Amino acid sequence: MAEFLYIHIPFCVSKCIYCDFLSIPYDVTLAERYTEALCRELELKREQAQVLKTVYIGGGTPSILPEPCLRQIFTCLKHNYTVTSSTEITIEANPGTLTEQKVEGMLSDGINRLSLGVQSFRDDELQTLGRIHTAEEAVRSVKTAHAAGLRNLSLDLMYGIPGQSISTWKDSLARASALCPTHISAYELTPEKETHLYRLLESGSLVLPGEEPVLEMYECAIDTLAASGYEHYEISNYALPGCRCMHNMNYWDRGEYLAAGAGAHGFMRGYRSRNTENIRDYMERLSRDIIPEVESNEITCEEALREFVFLGLRKTEGIRLSDADELGLKIAEASAGLVHEDLAELTSSHIRLTKKGLPLSNAVIVRLFAALGL
Repeated sequence: MAEFLYIHIPFCVSKCIYCDFLSIPYDVTLAERYTEALCRELELKREQAQVLKTVYIGGGTPSILPEPCLRQIFTCLKHNYTVTSSTEITIEANPGTLTEQKVEGMLSDGINRLSLGVQSFRDDELQTLGRIHTAEEAVRSVKTAHAAGLRNLSLDLMYGIPGQSISTWKDSLARASALCPTHISAYELTPEKETHLYRLLESGSLVLPGEEPVLEMYECAIDTLAASGYEHYEISNYALPGCRCMHNMNYWDRGEYLAAGAGAHGFMRGYRSRNTENIRDYMERLSRDIIPEVESNEITCEEALREFVFLGLRKTEGIRLSDADELGLKIAEASAGLVHEDLAELTSSHIRLTKKGLPLSNAVIVRLFAALGL
């Protein structure tokens, strides 16, 4: 049975130019109907997961939901699953959607971790990304969360933004760490097809920074955040000691997780599944007590091995050699060339990517797949 639960809330005030996640404009009536359907899905799936180690509410902008909807979701969770005082319960939020009263309501519901989508502390970069908040509002949201008593706070930052320089990136890192979050995620902006960003880049209206500046920004994040006491524990994630995101660690360890909500992806008993992305279809199916999965694929042995390597090397501690040996992967031998080029490092117990190899992880892992015959 799964011990980890992901819940998707698809509503946003507006869609950012780089976003390819399922999101639709917020409408309070639709949000109320969606909450009813979501709670029914949680009820229908209660036999698949009882004691929960983590609950992660993502989106979209989950914090946009009115307090009665959030309360309804958590009442449903507590009636159908075992949620303890040690359960990590995360909700994503955007600056500008938080008030001290709302945060206090979240805390009373049991939420104990907030992931705040700041992206940048520069107003011009926020405008380029299509964000609706300002740097000042981001700072105010952090202070609001702290004032309400929420201590486990993660900030999302983004580098490689059109017009961004190493100087402005250092400024965002400094302002983020000065706010003393327990966790910082720093992602490279990646243009995905079907996004407005992709079209703007194709037309030449926007230009991404070059490869060298982006690499410098990545290395700058590692060094700057280390100096502020943050452990670099995954390619894009940094945490104060004891504050790693348990939910995401389960993803990188290929652990099972249950998923609820339109477009939500789950992984149970060797199958990866996906719910319908059509909001009205999602609600209609659940009105008839039909679980809204539209896709369920069994992971083959080769796919599982590839996932083991790809996800394992995202973690800075890397892959335990004994685990690879149990799966029949001669990973030490296969990585000899990467070690020689200082892209990977072998210890007595692990293989991991080096500081040089981490920003090149996709290319390094493709080479390792080839050497392993995967």
